[in-house]
Amino acid sequence: MNTSQLWRIVAAREMSVKLKDRNFIVSTVAVLVLIIGALAVQGWLASRPQTTDVAVLSSSATSVTQQAEKAAHAAGSDKVTFKTSTYADQGAAERAVTDGKADVALLPTDDGGWRLVGKSSKDSAAQTWIPQAVQQQALQRNAAAAGVSLDQLAKGSTVSYDLLQSGDDQQSTGKIMGLVFGFLFYIAALLFGMSIASSVIEEKQNRIVEILASAIPLRQLLIGKVVGNTVLALAQVAIFAVAGIIGLIATGRSDLLSQVSAGIVWFILFFIVGFVTFAAVWAVAGALATRNEDLQSTSTPLTMLVVIVFIVGISGTGIFLTAASYVPLLSTIAMPVRVVSGDAAWWEPVVSLLIGLAAAYLIVRVAEKLYRRSLLQTGHRLSYREALALTDD
Repeated sequence: MNTSQLWRIVAAREMSVKLKDRNFIVSTVAVLVLIIGALAVQGWLASRPQTTDVAVLSSSATSVTQQAEKAAHAAGSDKVTFKTSTYADQGAAERAVTDGKADVALLPTDDGGWRLVGKSSKDSAAQTWIPQAVQQQALQRNAAAAGVSLDQLAKGSTVSYDLLQSGDDQQSTGKIMGLVFGFLFYIAALLFGMSIASSVIEEKQNRIVEILASAIPLRQLLIGKVVGNTVLALAQVAIFAVAGIIGLIATGRSDLLSQVSAGIVWFILFFIVGFVTFAAVWAVAGALATRNEDLQSTSTPLTMLVVIVFIVGISGTGIFLTAASYVPLLSTIAMPVRVVSGDAAWWEPVVSLLIGLAAAYLIVRVAEKLYRRSLLQTGHRLSYREALALTDD
C-alpha cells in the first residue's frame, strides 16, 4: 500500500478500538436515553388535557364556554376543555374559586357583558378562549340585529401581522438549539479529545509509538487518528440528531423541523471543521506528555477553549454573538444558532465556514509539526513553547 494511504489503517484501528470501548458505548446510550426521555416528557406534558373548571350562574354562560372550547379545538388546541358547574349566585361562584373547586368564574355584568374571576393568577386557557367566544357571540347577535351576515359584519376587521425581523418564538428556538448544539459539541470535543490524547500517551509509555514510527510516517499516524475519531464523533452526532428528529415527529412537533433543519445542516458542517481542529491539537497534548498525570497540564488550554466555545454559543446575544459567529471555533455553535434564529443572511454561514476552514488548515499544519517533533520525546513532559523550539530530525 502507498505510504500516503496508511492513515486508513490507523483510522480503521481507532474506530475498531473505540467501538469496543465500554465507556464510549455507555455514554452514547446514556445521551440517547436522555434525548428520548426529554422528548417523551415533553410529549407527555403536551398531550395532557388542559381542563378548566368554570363556575357559572346560567345556561348562557355555559354556552359561552362551549363556544370557547370549539374555538380552541378549531385553532389546534385539542387538549383544551372547559367543565362548568352551576351555582346559585355570584357569591357562591366566587367562593368556589376561592376554595379551589373552580379555576375561574364566568359572571355577567350589568351592561350585558361578562367578567372572569380568578383566585390569585389568571388561567391561560380561560383568558385566551372565553373572550374570543364572547366576541363571536356578540358579533352574531349584532349581525342578526342589523340584518346582515356575520362575514359582512366582520368585513375589513382582519389584521395581518408581518415581522421584519425574527420574532421571539424563533429566537427562543434558537436558544434551545444553541443548548443542543453546545452540548453535543462539548461532549464530543472533550470525550473524544481526551481519548485521543490518552491513546497517544499510552503508545508512548508502551514504546509502541517507536515501532509505529518505523513503519508509518508520523503525519499518516496523526491523520488516521483524527479521521477515525472524526468519523465516529460525526456518526454519534448523526444518531443523536436522528433520534431528536424522530422524537419531534412522534410528539407532534414536526412543524419545528422546517425551522431548525438548516441550522442542523450548518452545525454538522461547522462541527466537522471544529472537531478536526480540536482533534489535531488534542493529539499534540498527548504527544507533549510522557504519562497520564502530565495530561492535566498539557490539556488545560484545550479544555478552557472548549468551555469558552460552549459558553459563547449558548449565552451570546446581539452584536457579540454576530461577531463570535465569524471567529474560528467559536463559530461552531454561534453561527448555527444565528441560522436557526433567523438572524443570518444566506451568505454569512458560507463566509464564516470558509474562514473556519482557513484557520483549521493553519492550526492543523502547526499541530502536525508539534506532533511529529514531540511524539518521540519520552524523557520529560514538554511545554508547547519547547515543542515549537524543536526541529525535525
